[in-house]
Amino acid sequence: MDELKYKRILIKLSGEALMGRLDYGISSDVMAQVASEIKQLVEAGVQVAIVVGGGNIFRGEGLARSGIDRVTGDHMGMLATVINALAIQDAVERAGVPVRVQSAIRINQVCEEYIRRRAVRHLEKSRVVVFAAGTGNPFFTTDSAAALRAVEVEADLMLKATKVDGVYDCDPKKNPQAKRFAELSYDEVLDRRLAVMDQTAVVLCRDHSMPLRVYDMTRAGALLEIARGNPQIGTLIHN
Repeated sequence: MDELKYKRILIKLSGEALMGRLDYGISSDVMAQVASEIKQLVEAGVQVAIVVGGGNIFRGEGLARSGIDRVTGDHMGMLATVINALAIQDAVERAGVPVRVQSAIRINQVCEEYIRRRAVRHLEKSRVVVFAAGTGNPFFTTDSAAALRAVEVEADLMLKATKVDGVYDCDPKKNPQAKRFAELSYDEVLDRRLAVMDQTAVVLCRDHSMPLRVYDMTRAGALLEIARGNPQIGTLIHN
């Protein structure tokens, strides 16, 4: 525990990240990697919370563009996050780590409802907590839900898992000369309109001084290195 810089972290996993190389659904290879990384963290003494998206199954905004009522589409997206949360629970528990899923909408036959004090108690008992269904409200992204939950459970650090190694000034896949930032302030993210998270999530993190690190989830051992304070991984965003 003495070598850890961050004792309690919240990881935001997008639904798209769970697809791996698939066009749809959940990659068993990605789930195995996630479970292995989470196990390393817990065994090192880190308390781990996760917020998961649902874009690999449904995105409420995308459904709305196809003609479905936006509120209905967002509720469908929330249910997709519950599916992903249960998949994460299964994978991490098979790795030998206890997990609890808490949903912002009541679906008590498959998981707990979100109760902040209960979530904190789970973390204190070294259980991984996976938060599903976003905030429970339409029109709010799972990025906003991640920022909200990180503040509520008093995480030391919020992590945004991506497929690139940090935040760039432009798309590194389109421009090989793109510059990666080692650090940014939240105001710089807003002023530059960098596509890190939606503005609601960025402002919430800024106003509550919640540090955020954007990192490449495909890098083996990255989570444990971050928890130990390695400044070379990804991009740190703070006040």
